[in-house]
Amino acid sequence: MTERQKDRPWLMRTYAGHSTAEASNELYRRNLAKGQTGLSVAFDLPTQTGYDPDHVLARGEVGRVGVPVSHLGDMRRLFQGIPLEQMNTSMTINATAMWLLALYQVVAEEQGADVTRLQGTTQNDIVKEYLSRGTHVFPPGPSLRLTTDMITYTVANIPKWNPINICSYHLQEAGATPVQEIAYAMSTAVAVLDAVRDSGQVPPEKFGDVVARISFFVNAGVRFIEEMCKMRAFGRIWEKITSERYGIREPRLRRFRYGVQVNSLGLTEAQPENNVQRIVLEMLAVTLSRDARARAVQLPAWNEALGLPRPWDQQWSLRIQQVLAHESDLLEYDDIFAGSHVIEAKVDALVAESLAEIARIEEMGGAMAAVESGYLKSQLVASHAERRARIEAGDEKIVGVNIFETTEPSPLTGDLDTAIMTVDPANEARVVAALHDWRDNRDESRAQDALAALKAAAAGDANLMAATVECARAGVTTGEWAWALRDVFGEFRAPTGVSSAPVAVAPEQGSPLALVREKASRTAGELGSGRLRLLVGKPGLDGHSNGAEQIAVRARDAGFEVVYQGIRLTPEQIVSAALAEDVHCVGLSILSGSHAELVPDVLERLREAGAADIPVIVGGIIPNGDAAELRRAGVAAVFTPKDFGITEIIGRIVDEIRQANKLDPLEVPA
Repeated sequence: MTERQKDRPWLMRTYAGHSTAEASNELYRRNLAKGQTGLSVAFDLPTQTGYDPDHVLARGEVGRVGVPVSHLGDMRRLFQGIPLEQMNTSMTINATAMWLLALYQVVAEEQGADVTRLQGTTQNDIVKEYLSRGTHVFPPGPSLRLTTDMITYTVANIPKWNPINICSYHLQEAGATPVQEIAYAMSTAVAVLDAVRDSGQVPPEKFGDVVARISFFVNAGVRFIEEMCKMRAFGRIWEKITSERYGIREPRLRRFRYGVQVNSLGLTEAQPENNVQRIVLEMLAVTLSRDARARAVQLPAWNEALGLPRPWDQQWSLRIQQVLAHESDLLEYDDIFAGSHVIEAKVDALVAESLAEIARIEEMGGAMAAVESGYLKSQLVASHAERRARIEAGDEKIVGVNIFETTEPSPLTGDLDTAIMTVDPANEARVVAALHDWRDNRDESRAQDALAALKAAAAGDANLMAATVECARAGVTTGEWAWALRDVFGEFRAPTGVSSAPVAVAPEQGSPLALVREKASRTAGELGSGRLRLLVGKPGLDGHSNGAEQIAVRARDAGFEVVYQGIRLTPEQIVSAALAEDVHCVGLSILSGSHAELVPDVLERLREAGAADIPVIVGGIIPNGDAAELRRAGVAAVFTPKDFGITEIIGRIVDEIRQANKLDPLEVPA
């Protein structure tokens, strides 16, 4: 065998950002010094959803799951001392992607960079926000326009930039099967490319450049063979779509380019040390196969299900990548799966099923129509419910959760309060004060002129990028940019998919769900109510609605009347709905870490309304110390990822309703 040159490793990133631009800048510098080869910026939820830190919905969310970037000054500090012309930067940003790219461009210009040499990616996939992640702002039509304008602008002005990262990662987190993940991502890509082509902003001879800048961001779960075959199927379908639908002849322009973060859905709070081997297996699925290898990889940390990882935890995940790339012989061989009849058969099956689902979506009018009708969301909710049912029945085994649960005490979690990073609660006030200083010291007339020009452009059909760049230079804030567009485009509340999701767990006689149904029915009868009523609320800006949706679906199947209005509600709105619907219990779901701020607010508002007897339960990624504080504040029960039995949770809710209404405990087991 002739010696072949060793392949270059993939880009190694760590998804990072928290507290403030200054703290995140320090973190980025440390990570780059450790051998990280690209930056991956995590923005906080107010930045992602177009709110300034002083907005009521931003309370408790500032700097928690990412860095707050409210204006040009924040972006300058975020990248201070980091030469952007030499960097490859991924920004996980969607509804406000145009705004953050404009800020990034202006900072690069201030550094003296040639913007035509800037390299990186803006995620900018709004479809998956409607389906799974929940940081959408505008309706589908205007959102697609923002995406189209960004793509056409970057192809002309920042040609090395990936203006969109079609993102199937969150679809898998929301329960998507491999076929759904491929089909929904490809349908999104078709919707975007059709919109760019039909906009007339790109001459036909340059359309290949647009196709070449489309990248993908995918998920890799622990089913190693299936996930690796999924990536090969992705590549084949992309080849088919780009050549047949868009007539792209040059192979270089048709290349399927993707980055990956491996699965966080499968990481467990129970025996979290097992997450390390899960992460390694998931990474192998996207690196072992040379013909379908990821171009960039970022890994979660072992303690992601417990809370915010510390720098050391992120370093551990980076070192996993480095050991594989530099110590193993992985990069020395051609594709080791080529010619495998097992792999080929699996890939062929995934391709055929995915193309059938893509055709089904096309018949509905494409991805945007399938979002607005609720079809895609209801399919995901149903898939997730089926997966949860398999886990609870023991058909899908998870080590440490529903099999091999006996464990030695873990030295990693001996002190849970120090096993994760916490954000200083006083940080938010400092960020808000800095925002007010920025507004007080900018050229106000220039800022207002820039906003007026943005609104005028939005009301017409001009490309919005030029007006957005001027807003960045003029000192406009994230919230002001987004509100200007809200005034023109309106806001959008995505379908929840709950009401149309089929029954995932049949209440067969003697089954746990049937017993809970009996408890719920008897309790409703004793209270003189037709059915028990449960309000499922998502306070704040946390858009991870998967857990809330699964509770809502199972409670419905257990005989409850469920009130679920979707994401992004204030405590005031939640309490108002609880009173108007005369509910028997309020269930709050928060995964962003804002529970310490928002849950006590809900409790206090219920007390002020004379409804303190309504039990409040809370679910989310909640450290032990915080859970104890919430119970002391009056929360009836706290559920975390280790409480994977949804039917048992619904049974506990019935128990809490009985206790709050001074009914005797029922002997019916749940």
